[in-house]
Amino acid sequence: MHVDHERRQRHRDMGTAMTIPGRTILITGSSSGIGRETARLCHRRGWNVAATMRQPEEERELATFPDVICPRLDVTNEESIARAIQETIDRFGGIDVVVNNAGYAVVGPFEAASAEQMERQFAANVFGLMAVTKAVLPHFRSREAGTIINVASIGGRVAFPLFSLYHATKWAVEGFSESLQHELRPLGIRVKIIEPGPINTDFYGRSMDRAPAEALNEYHAFTERTMTALRQFGPRGASPARVARVIVKAAASQSWRLRYKTDLMGRLILLSRRCMPDWLFNGITRTAVMR
Repeated sequence: MHVDHERRQRHRDMGTAMTIPGRTILITGSSSGIGRETARLCHRRGWNVAATMRQPEEERELATFPDVICPRLDVTNEESIARAIQETIDRFGGIDVVVNNAGYAVVGPFEAASAEQMERQFAANVFGLMAVTKAVLPHFRSREAGTIINVASIGGRVAFPLFSLYHATKWAVEGFSESLQHELRPLGIRVKIIEPGPINTDFYGRSMDRAPAEALNEYHAFTERTMTALRQFGPRGASPARVARVIVKAAASQSWRLRYKTDLMGRLILLSRRCMPDWLFNGITRTAVMR
């Protein structure tokens, strides 16, 4: 029965995930990866796009598209959030969808992470997402409509070594979003969570901040061995374009569906986590990433 319900829900989503001319979407973290691909896809579908980023002066592609603007938005700066939202409303007359995509990962032994790294990780991935959400809610309430899409991760429901801070933020996003959808549904505002698995992006490059294991010799060998294994998942992961297609489907859908998975590997990992006891799933995890 549960499988049939999920199949019917996917069919309903596919039926509503069509081009909706004139729809306006604001995306955070549009300078690369998932955010950039989402902006491109929305533009191709005829939507108005606010592809926000911290350094729009460096953008050479998106800013040239008609009906695409690139407001400056730093999710850790409330003034820039308010300006970007107002700029989008002034240009397009309103906002229909906000995609909270901006974020990155602090990776390494928890003990090696500095207090500044901990604070910045939560500031970007959690408090920034909350700030953007809170800033747009008055606009959505006035329209009695709107969709908030929070890009989480399968890492918001499972956990792997060396990503303790990143996982903490994504688990926070999952809990925040699930609670928020109850509050906003009576107001006509939808909340949706995107749960990518491993993605073939620069996640292990510019989107990663390393906690220096070298300062703690006891972790060094474990860290190098584990990171070598984890890096192999990225190239085998889904493309950012695939995740973008799921985001656009969620944005176009008028259903109240909360969670959207994006790829087969992520689905299998979450299914294994749900079906297996802790000792078995964690044992497989250790075998896979600590070899």
